Amino acid sequence: MEPYKHTVCYYETDKMGITHHANYVHWMEEARIDFFNKIGWGYEKLEEQGVISPVTAVECKYKTATTFPDEVEVSVKVSEFKGVVLKFSYLMKNADGKTVFEGKSEHCFLNKEGKLVRLNKEFPELFELLTSLAESER
Repeated sequence: MEPYKHTVCYYETDKMGITHHANYVHWMEEARIDFFNKIGWGYEKLEEQGVISPVTAVECKYKTATTFPDEVEVSVKVSEFKGVVLKFSYLMKNADGKTVFEGKSEHCFLNKEGKLVRLNKEFPELFELLTSLAESER
């Protein structure tokens, strides 16, 4: 899958001229939304069907600073999915191909009442797709 591309905005930098660390988590979310759109299960579609996918954990490793107006490519992979918990890994590289960030996020699927959604029963097509994507990354 094509990586998501983000150009560092001036407002995303701090007084030292480097990207503020919190922005990488924003880019993870942007890339994750792009990922779901590319697989045909955008957040709008999920929410129309009464499903949300909150973040339950985030891990960040900063490797090299980025600055305005660097272009950052964000690769997203399903690192694990066993039906309830969905884990993503993220690799961000600059235009020179140098790794600037590695991250992970963990999610679950909930209905409007806040109860866990078992995708294998309620959304088998999405369950199969996420399972196959996780298996292809092994």
